[in-house]
Amino acid sequence: MATSDIIKAIGQAIIDALSPRPAGRRRPGRSTPRPRARNPRTDGYPGDFTGRCELSYDPHPGRLADPGEVVWTWVPYEEDHSRGKDRPVLVIARDGHWLLALPMTSKDHDLDAGQEASEGRYWVEIGRGSWDSSGRVSEVRVNRIVRVDPEKIRRVSDRVSRDVFERVAAGVRRHW
Repeated sequence: MATSDIIKAIGQAIIDALSPRPAGRRRPGRSTPRPRARNPRTDGYPGDFTGRCELSYDPHPGRLADPGEVVWTWVPYEEDHSRGKDRPVLVIARDGHWLLALPMTSKDHDLDAGQEASEGRYWVEIGRGSWDSSGRVSEVRVNRIVRVDPEKIRRVSDRVSRDVFERVAAGVRRHW
């Protein structure tokens, strides 16, 4: 390539770089933003529940989930609703189409209650149930209420007693 051709190419590159571009055109070499992949688990998730809810203990036998029952479903992570994991939750109320539920864990947070409280997480122990195949004691987080689409529940596992539900409800009221 001749020197004059190189100078012409450099000049054209400078003119192209400084010229206004019509909307929608991008400079060569720059990547276009990739559209977010559709996530069937979280698309349409309106976020965690933040209002006041009427807590009710109302379990009924059958396939449908009711307040007072533990169900398995996909729960979005608090810091990123596009990610999450399948876990048990305790259903505590309804909000229109949504069930309102508390995430559960088999980790004993009594051992690190101070650290958990400093991070804004509060737990109430609910005991053992068929939701945990290892028979471990479970706790529910009483200051995070997740919305659960009833159609995305994997299975209804068990119900808690009215006494346990009332203890959990008291924890929700205390920390909400």
